[in-house]
Amino acid sequence: MSMQKKLKIRGLAMLIPFFVLLTVIFSPVFPGKVNGLVFMDNLFNKISKGSVYFIPDSIESAKKAVGKTVEVKITAADEEQAGRYAALLKGGGATVTENGLELSIQGDMGNFLQSSLADAEEMYRNNGSAIADKYGFDERQAMYDWWKLYGSMSSDLTDQKKFKEAKTLANVRKKALEPAYNYYGIDSGSYKDYLVPIVASLAFYVIYTLWYGFGIMYLFEGLGLRIEH
Repeated sequence: MSMQKKLKIRGLAMLIPFFVLLTVIFSPVFPGKVNGLVFMDNLFNKISKGSVYFIPDSIESAKKAVGKTVEVKITAADEEQAGRYAALLKGGGATVTENGLELSIQGDMGNFLQSSLADAEEMYRNNGSAIADKYGFDERQAMYDWWKLYGSMSSDLTDQKKFKEAKTLANVRKKALEPAYNYYGIDSGSYKDYLVPIVASLAFYVIYTLWYGFGIMYLFEGLGLRIEH
């Protein structure tokens, strides 16, 4: 048997099981009846959620802001959003005066920050129904509205040269509200609990990539194709 034929057979012997396994990976045969990519994506999302839990730090910052009154004016996108903004802020003890789409807000920053962080904690714990019951609209919408609201309020405070207050709102927005919204519905876990699957998946990725590369190389060489410098 010629060397080219041997290489061709070797390449096919590697590539055929490679694609069989690839088919299995893309099939919903993993726990939860999902495919391999979704399963691993869920695993790493679970691990990453545990690493972005900064709500306690944000709560401490909010406590330091108790007693600090702020006055801002913002403009909502529509009447529905204005109503939702007002509901959120009033739940945090703020006074909101609506003039069409323009909202004049006055309140203790520490109080409404703690209210929004309590909502963020519920979202992080996947207990969104508590927020929906509290405000009367979807929990994702509520958390998104807090995020949008703080963005607008932070801009107005910056225009007032109240940079410390603006930064506090921006930090809560980024470190607490965003993760709570983005990871809603995902269970939290520590990487220490999943060291074996993490190491196994990384090792599999390296081996599987090399497997495909050598299979293609042997097949092409068996067909008489070579990469020359």
